[in-house]
Amino acid sequence: MTVRIAMWSGPRNISSAMMRAFENRPDTSVSDEPLYAHYLRASGLHHPGRDAILASQPTEWKTVVRSLTGPIPGRASVWYQKHMTHHMLPMVGRAWLSRVRNCFLIRDPHEVLASYVKRRPEVTIEDLGFPQQAALFDHVCDHLGRVPPVLDARDVLENPRRALTALCDAIGVPFSEAMLRWPAGPRDTDGVWANHWYDAVFGSTGFAPYRPRPRDYPPALAHVAEAGEKIYARLWAHRL
Repeated sequence: MTVRIAMWSGPRNISSAMMRAFENRPDTSVSDEPLYAHYLRASGLHHPGRDAILASQPTEWKTVVRSLTGPIPGRASVWYQKHMTHHMLPMVGRAWLSRVRNCFLIRDPHEVLASYVKRRPEVTIEDLGFPQQAALFDHVCDHLGRVPPVLDARDVLENPRRALTALCDAIGVPFSEAMLRWPAGPRDTDGVWANHWYDAVFGSTGFAPYRPRPRDYPPALAHVAEAGEKIYARLWAHRL
């Protein structure tokens, strides 16, 4: 049996640590934000390392989707695909979502914003992916006829074993102890943007204990986090 996991998250949401946990499994291959180059080309946005990102991946979403629904790399039985919800621009087809096991990783928007502004001081709620995550969640619910797995970042950090066991049970793969610890440092599977965003992940060997993050962002940006509160609360109510 093969399993393709599409984990839908916003930025600054332990998404790279989750990718590390799955990559450390002996049965799993991972892909790091495969729609990023398409997103940058189609949106025209200037993110750190834009030119390198555009050169590193296909920029046509149909090409990316054909790969994501094709053979699993490395003869693995599990394919963990780390996705950013804001990369799913309106022109990207949704039919392929029925061929992967969609999961949603959420985090308090105030904590997300406090982390994000340290890298990009100009930010909108769309940059954090909350509206796009809600739309994808609703789409998957409508087409599945049931609620897909939702995992809260705080729950993972407070008890990684319990949270990851619940996730594995929900997607039909056995939990592996290897998911709890991994070697420090970069990976060949990291996107070329890793040097701009992954410093904490490079130094990690497992999930760090949860510590509340102060609302350390400019007061003028408070409305951005507030715009994500209702979306976060709605998905949080369905968390594993």
